[in-house]
Amino acid sequence: MGKGRYLIRRLVYIVFVFFIISILMFFIYKSMPGDPVTMMLGDSKNNMRPDDYLELYNRTRQQLGLDKPLVIQYLIWIGNMLTGNFGYSTQYKQQVIQVIGTPMLNTVMLNAASMIVVFAISIPLGIATAVHKNTVFDKFVQVITIVGYSLPSFIIALLFIFAFAVKIPIFPISGIRSPGFTGTGMAFVLDTLWHMALPVIVMSISGIGSITRYVRAEMIDVLRMDYIKTARAKGLKEKTVIYVHAFRNALIPIVTIATAWVVSLFGGSIVIESVFLWNGLGKMLIDSLMQRDFALVLTLQMFYVILSLAGNVIMDIAYTIVDPRVRLEN
Repeated sequence: MGKGRYLIRRLVYIVFVFFIISILMFFIYKSMPGDPVTMMLGDSKNNMRPDDYLELYNRTRQQLGLDKPLVIQYLIWIGNMLTGNFGYSTQYKQQVIQVIGTPMLNTVMLNAASMIVVFAISIPLGIATAVHKNTVFDKFVQVITIVGYSLPSFIIALLFIFAFAVKIPIFPISGIRSPGFTGTGMAFVLDTLWHMALPVIVMSISGIGSITRYVRAEMIDVLRMDYIKTARAKGLKEKTVIYVHAFRNALIPIVTIATAWVVSLFGGSIVIESVFLWNGLGKMLIDSLMQRDFALVLTLQMFYVILSLAGNVIMDIAYTIVDPRVRLEN
């Protein structure tokens, strides 16, 4: 019952915050300079008589609902969004739901690969550096990780493009697949992975640096505890002491940092997708902002909002998984 009440309270909280943020987002974007109707019509003004263009402009504005007061526009927009109608993209001249499918899949694929790489490397590396604290290995890793999470991701991206796509052409510079590629099956998968490799490496560097340092710091604190000394005095194997007793008790702060990093990863991929011309939500968001495609921009922003809110709930639930002593209702 306690968990059920907690989840209901969190759901109410998420709904409340969602609506507050949606109001702020909507009115902020509506106050930005630029006319989406003008952007949508493009060069039509030069090819039409002024009266005909004005008629087309007013008709298009009415079709998009931009002739109504802002409050009414918001109510229509949020009502449509809650029923799965995300509006009309003035940039792509299609319904938003038809536009975001492939980019969303590409973004999820890129971020999922980065998460796998980061956790597969940073957790064992953090444990190893904690166990071998103050050794040459530990100091070397500390220097590398500091450099990794201190450099901006776009700087790392440019350095890796220059090194591994220009000087040593191992990976392609940009794109998701090779131009004119028509293969299927395993050839299709391998070509996608080849194009994904460089963006994933770049996205993983800062995550490996930060999470490795957090794992190391938490493991060092736990390894100093009296119960660890007791476990060793009882003759337990060192692997059992480290991975069963120490690491499990170090997981709660690691879960906090890891969840926050995963949520921020989707936002951070905006830069990487733009640099590598990866057809994902990040690149689409930048292009839509430039084109004043507010329906698409608002949809993408609300996706990141929902991701962030859901991440907080998942983090709380993860606490109870890694440590049964934690009670959600508290």
